[in-house]
Amino acid sequence: MAHAPLKPGAAFAFRKTMTVAEQAMFTGISGNLGGLYVDAVRARKVGAANMVAFELAVGGLASTCLSQLGGPTRRIGSIALNFAAPVIVGESVEARAEIVSVDGDDAVCRVTCTLSPSGATVVDGTATLVPFAKG
Repeated sequence: MAHAPLKPGAAFAFRKTMTVAEQAMFTGISGNLGGLYVDAVRARKVGAANMVAFELAVGGLASTCLSQLGGPTRRIGSIALNFAAPVIVGESVEARAEIVSVDGDDAVCRVTCTLSPSGATVVDGTATLVPFAKG
């Protein structure tokens, strides 16, 4: 299957508010019952304004951007994310991915997640898009 060409500089951004309902769904998916994530009272005891959004749920917003950049024939081959600061349930996050280099059918992307509207970076890292099937 032919793969659409990838070009350095191509970018896509996606914004979403991290909601209580989605926090509950991610709890069910992950099985993570950590107090910071499921108990607002516990989270407040350590200085958070509310429950902390799951880091992987926040970082996972970047998968929407990567999917848009890679198209229907590519998948995430690797991803490395650094979580600079917590996101509180109820905050809005803008995820962004940009292709920084292309090697054949693979593309290395820069990934960032920032709080909206402040612009504070909460996640940064890299991901590599690879063909779903070689050939």
